[in-house]
Amino acid sequence: MPNKLTSNARPEPRTPNQHSDPPSGRRRGGKKGKKAQDGQESTSQRPLTNPDTARPSQSLFEGAHHFRTGNVNVTLVNPPPIPKPVDGWKLLVKNISPDALHNSSARYDAPKCDEDTRVELTRELMDRIEDLENPQRLLCMTGAAGSGKSALQQTIAECCEGSGILGSAYFFANADPTRNTISTVVPTIAYQLGSHNPALKQAVSAAVAQDTVIFKKSLRTQMDSLIVRPLRYLREGAGLDLATLPHAILIDGLDECRGEDRQEELLIAIRECLLAEDLPFCIFIASRPELAIRTALAPGGHLHAVAYHVQLSEHHDASGDMRRFLRRRFERLSLRTGNPHWFTQENIETLVEAGSGQFIYVATVYRWISEPRASPAERLKIVLTWTPDAEQKARPFEALDQLYTNILLNAKNVYGSVDTHSGRDFLLLLRIHHINIVDGFSCSHSGDKFQFSKLYITNLLGLGEESVEILISDLHSLVSIELNNRSYLRILHKSFSDFLNTESRAKDLYVPPSRAYSHVAKCHLLYIFRCRDPEYRYLPLFLAPQRVLVEIDDELIDLSQKGGWAKIDSVNVDPARKRYYAYLLAQLDVLTEGVRKRNPEIVEDMRTHFEKWKREYNDFCDEQEKCGAKGQYLRL
Repeated sequence: MPNKLTSNARPEPRTPNQHSDPPSGRRRGGKKGKKAQDGQESTSQRPLTNPDTARPSQSLFEGAHHFRTGNVNVTLVNPPPIPKPVDGWKLLVKNISPDALHNSSARYDAPKCDEDTRVELTRELMDRIEDLENPQRLLCMTGAAGSGKSALQQTIAECCEGSGILGSAYFFANADPTRNTISTVVPTIAYQLGSHNPALKQAVSAAVAQDTVIFKKSLRTQMDSLIVRPLRYLREGAGLDLATLPHAILIDGLDECRGEDRQEELLIAIRECLLAEDLPFCIFIASRPELAIRTALAPGGHLHAVAYHVQLSEHHDASGDMRRFLRRRFERLSLRTGNPHWFTQENIETLVEAGSGQFIYVATVYRWISEPRASPAERLKIVLTWTPDAEQKARPFEALDQLYTNILLNAKNVYGSVDTHSGRDFLLLLRIHHINIVDGFSCSHSGDKFQFSKLYITNLLGLGEESVEILISDLHSLVSIELNNRSYLRILHKSFSDFLNTESRAKDLYVPPSRAYSHVAKCHLLYIFRCRDPEYRYLPLFLAPQRVLVEIDDELIDLSQKGGWAKIDSVNVDPARKRYYAYLLAQLDVLTEGVRKRNPEIVEDMRTHFEKWKREYNDFCDEQEKCGAKGQYLRL
């Protein structure tokens, strides 16, 4: 008998990936074939094929005969797919921010300096960037909001590009989610550097392919893996002279990167990686003077010794450039209107003065005046005479107001997030300091102005002298600290003062002066109630303008019931000063309106003291008249 292939194995159910013999009478592929004769398949007639090109056999024992097997279980599986190689450069490009480039479409018509503006400063910066021998290879430019930092950075980027030294530029923007975090900074820098040199591009691509999760790692790790190591590899392995590469790396708007800790992380990574002595880079960073960069550049900060610091608002007066900017653009509008006399030099001087040296003011005003479907002369007149009238529909400062709103809201939120600031009203405290340094607190009946020293008002508010610095920690782009104890703050934008004073501009951030006056008066009363300090002997209620007085709340009621008014009487011993207190008698009904029904005894106690102070002052006037000082003190 002929040998027979036998198996006791049960047939396995077929799956889509398992091969099976074709139906009887058909070859694979569906063609009809010769029937097998005598139980044998005509396999011997199949042509031989090249093993290198043949398709994998679909038969286990093709061409075999005269043998026997035992029990067999067979499962055929497809071989694992061979993984495709990772395209590191393509993966890198997916993690960059194209909008952050200096020449991106998102930044079309980005602001830059006019030809004859910022000339000296631009030359100074370019000289430092071009000097590869300069030991200070980190330039940091800080300045107030709207001082022209981004315009300068754009100008420097274009100058570097024209000179062939622009390695990379990254422009942060708080409103753009693709460039308001640090996640795309290093990939974007590496992309630009690699685009200038094919060998570096290949090395960066290989680094990404080797570590595809590199973009999830720390900034320092990214910077080391995607920039530092590829450059050192090319220098040591391929003999690349790194000094021949474009070496300027520009970063604008660091303050617009979300998270102070991330800003600090970027600054540390730059110092530790890109400023290495064997690398050629010169880095130029522009930012508002907010906490991260301000701390890093301050004495004792980690960048203080290595950075050249340009303080734009402090040492570079832009008034002349602002005049040239306005005159050139107003003259262009004259060509459009056919009227060369629609503005005067005096108009330009008024606008420059209102700008307080900050370019954003004149730029904003010009954009509003140059509306193509309106009269420039009419809109200029509106700007020059603008008042916060309820009927006023024009909004020439809307762009500025949005800037101030964003900065204030951020500062308010950050201040409120500190647990020890619980219960403090950021906007109210800021408004009190603003009134104190700009106008002073006015007396309602005499018109006198009282400007408190920094020490006086901070003690009065119960916050300590350092509280001012803490309050404005995130407002240094609008306000600066002064050493003068009286004028301890300086408002960098006159228009910011106008914003704080105008409800239609500040909207929900507006704090009425009456509320600031009331709070100061209350704090003053509480201070007198609680201590016996002769420096605080002046009763503050007369400070309230337009007869808006402090509200007698539960805290003041409690202190009144504990003899607070008698204490005030004992502290204020100067009869001449009691002239101010006597005025309170006429305002008693307004002052006690909220407490008259609940605590009538407090009202009577106050009335008794106010009448006493009036009598004592009048007696003092009589005595002075007897002594020959007639007319110097007037009876009430």
